[in-house]
This record gives sequence, structure tokens and C-alpha cells, in this order.
Amino acid sequence: MTRPSTARRLQAAGAALAIAAGALVAAAPAAQAARPGAHCTTPQVGAGWYGDNRARLQQLIDQYGRCATHRPGHDKPVAVFDWDNTVVKNDVGDATMFWLLRNGKIRQPARGDWSTTSRYLTPAATKALAQACGALARPGAPLPTGNGTPAGTRCADEINAVYGTAATKAGAAAFAGWDRRTIEPAYAWLPQLTQGYTAREVRSFAAAARTENLAAPIGATQQVGSATATGWVRYYDQQKDLIGGLQKAGFDVWISSASPQPVVEVWAKGVGVAADHVIGIRNTTTYDGANTAHLQGCGSVRDGADTMITYVDGKRCWINKVVFGVRGAAAEKVQPVGRRQVFAAGDSDTDVSFLRDATALRLVLNRNKNELMCRAYDNGDGRWIVNPMFIEPKKQKAAPYPCATTGFTGRDGTPGPVLRGDASVIPDQRDSVY
Repeated sequence: MTRPSTARRLQAAGAALAIAAGALVAAAPAAQAARPGAHCTTPQVGAGWYGDNRARLQQLIDQYGRCATHRPGHDKPVAVFDWDNTVVKNDVGDATMFWLLRNGKIRQPARGDWSTTSRYLTPAATKALAQACGALARPGAPLPTGNGTPAGTRCADEINAVYGTAATKAGAAAFAGWDRRTIEPAYAWLPQLTQGYTAREVRSFAAAARTENLAAPIGATQQVGSATATGWVRYYDQQKDLIGGLQKAGFDVWISSASPQPVVEVWAKGVGVAADHVIGIRNTTTYDGANTAHLQGCGSVRDGADTMITYVDGKRCWINKVVFGVRGAAAEKVQPVGRRQVFAAGDSDTDVSFLRDATALRLVLNRNKNELMCRAYDNGDGRWIVNPMFIEPKKQKAAPYPCATTGFTGRDGTPGPVLRGDASVIPDQRDSVY
């Protein structure tokens, strides 16, 4: 890691010593638990971690778990994991979208008007989608995107291009006018395209995609329209083990994801996290439970406004709302220490806000994402740890992360420097964990 200034090194050392001291205090009951008749056993973190990350995670469990002497009578410590590329390799939202296209499950929108599926679609995108798909089905009926015909393939290709590249097949921008710190229109578009289906039906689609993607060999691809797409997903054994250990130690473990709620519910069962501990993108519904093309809001954002999902600052809001019961605009703010997660894990710039909110330890899987890696490598308080991806890890990034110039993306998309909490600029950081 890039060395911080002397003052920041002393600050980080102090924070690390505080964590280590807490771990030593908690080590007594853990050691005691190994003796016959002991009343409490501390789960042990399994192997397969980079550097001293396993030891740091064990310190977290020792200090905050049920065997720690200071824990009885307190609320459970909260741990929050991002999902895609944090708990699993690859993206379960993508896997579901590809399955929907291959199986002809996306419905023609109302009046054939694609602008009804997202307020952020550009006129160029709505026109391209209408031209490719408009004649293939009546409004509300499934589009034949998986039947192998030239017309069905053209429709699948256009939808896939808008979703996967945020551009039309012709290269025109597909989305415009969104806040980059609260929503990603392409991510939101997937649940919006499930309009007309119930959550139970979406879960069945996700389950079918899960079965296929887990059965496919690592590196497998699949054909979606005329394109080739990733065709496999794997759980990370180390993360599954960590989640189970945290739960056994008495942590309240949650998943926060920018994939659709029903989709993540299906996948989260595989690591022992129940549906009521999943926070994904949530649709509004009709009186009979069918999804609409609108989304539930958080904080000051009302249902149907479609301006905030579980994305960057939106993840903070949804965690505060669902996990800690914070209501109204206050959910958008950083909460007091007692109302925040002690541990968080993520892999992307979309996770920076809820990771920064974690009070004890923050685990980052290195996918070379600028803002996140700038903050993790800067490590001003000594509470960030970085781990390579457990499957197909990235190679070392050749150039430093541009923290001091363009590592941050503003609400309007304008790049800028990554700032610390005291507004000082994080210097460029060298990639050292890979």
C-alpha cells in the first residue's frame, strides 16, 4: 500500500491497536471455550485469505461475537455484504437478464412505449427498442427474444445492448439525466422489465438461471440473441464460510445488492441468508401483487419516483431504513456509531458509502474500481482490508489509481478527486493487493 503521512500513520496505528486490543480482551472467552465444559465457542475463520486478512476477520469475530465479555445484553452486531462479485463471482442480475431474454419472458411495454419502462431512457433508445421489438407482440405479452428467428434476435440484441452497454446497437446513449450517486438506470431497468410478473414468478426465473449458471463450468459462455455472454456463476467458499461464522458468532448478517430483490433472495439462500435479510432493488406492485415498472423509494424519495436504488448513497439509505429503522430523509445521512454496521464487504464504487459507514472493519475485493480502491489503500483509520478476488483475480493495475484527479464521480457524472472525511485529497495509490 502507499504509505500515508506521519500523522495518518500514527492515526492508523492507533486504530489498529484499538482493534487488536479489543481482540485480546475477547480472546479470553474464546480460549476458555476450548476447555471441557466451556459455555461458548468462537467460530474460526477458514483458510484461503490474503495476507493477514484472516487474522483481522478473526479479531472482528473475537471482539464483537457472542463470546466477547462485553456483548451479553447488547443488540447483535450488524454485518452487511454486497452480493455480486463480493459473495459470488459474476453477476446474478446479469444471469437473470440473460435467462429472461433466452426464454422470451420480457413483456412488450404498455402501448408499445418503451419510455414507460424507465424515465431515464433517451428518445434514441425508445425508438430503437420500438423498431426492434414493436411488431413482435401486443402490449403485455412476452417478446419472442429466444426463438432464434431474425426478428426475435434483433429485439434481444437491442434490449441486451441497452442493458449491458447503456447504449443502443447503433451506439446512441440509452440513458440520461440520472444522479450517479443514487441510481444506475441500467441496473434499475432489469426489475422494471419484470413488470406484470409477481415476485414469486421472478424468483422462479432466478432459480432456473441459478441452476444453469452453477452447473456450467467456470469460463462457460451462452448465446443471448446474436451475442455471447458470461454463462456461469460461483459462490465464493471463503465468503460463504465467513457469513456462516459471523452468524454463529451472533452477528446479524444482511445482503445489500443492486440486483432485483427476488433474484438475490433466491441466491442468498445458498449462503444461509434468509429473504428477510436481503435488500435489493424493490418494485412497487399492483393491488394483486404484480410488479409495476416503478420502484420503491427511500429517505426523501417517494415510491415511484425511481431516483434511488441500492446504489452508492442509496445503499446507505436502504440499510439505514431496513436494518436500523431510520425513517424519512434522515435515512440518507450517516448515522451515529450505535446505529451502523460494524462490518461491511464490497467490491465496487457502488459500495463505497455503506463500506465507509462500517465502524470496525471493511473488506474490499479488488476489482480495480477507482474510488473504492483509493479509499481502501489510503486506509486512514486502519480499518480497511483488501483481498484479491477468490476466483480469477485481477492482475496488478499497472498505473496508480487516479485518486487525486479523477477517481471520484460526481452526481452529474463529472470526475474529480477522491476526498477524505476532512476534505483533504487522497493521493494517487499504487495497486498492491492482487
